[in-house]
Amino acid sequence: MFAVIKTGGKQYKVAKGDVLIVERLDSEDGKTITFDEVLMMGEGDKITVGAPTIAGATVTADLLETRKGAKVIIFKKKRRKDYRRTKGHRQVETVVRVTDILAKGAKPAAKKAAAKPAAKKADDKAAPKAAPAKKAPAKKAATAKKAPAKKPAAKKAAASKKD
Repeated sequence: MFAVIKTGGKQYKVAKGDVLIVERLDSEDGKTITFDEVLMMGEGDKITVGAPTIAGATVTADLLETRKGAKVIIFKKKRRKDYRRTKGHRQVETVVRVTDILAKGAKPAAKKAAAKPAAKKADDKAAPKAAPAKKAPAKKAATAKKAPAKKPAAKKAAASKKD
């Protein structure tokens, strides 16, 4: 299933699991974001187009990080006038991973990852703790004799030129 969403004045075609770089979003890393402006949805040959958006359709994503993008160099020059100006700019961007595409009235799927840690904790309590294994004694450093360092070769005097 895919969807076309609008954010930051741009449109993106997304599918579940896609990683996107979008304009800066005001949220913290690790939070879940919901995009409500879904312009189009489709699965195979079945396509739904909004007018302008699909009512009730949402796309959820996890915010991975907010960072600065690549540097853009702005260079101005007027020839023969000794005028040159250089500036740089780095746009702030947000990296998100699409987790779910929900059609009108659809409910999000329950997260399976949350159930697994709870099961692990129950197993850890039931299992008796084993005594820590003894560490092997540290090996003694070899007492091999090191070869003496070689002296650097003597420098030759530069030959003098005679006229």
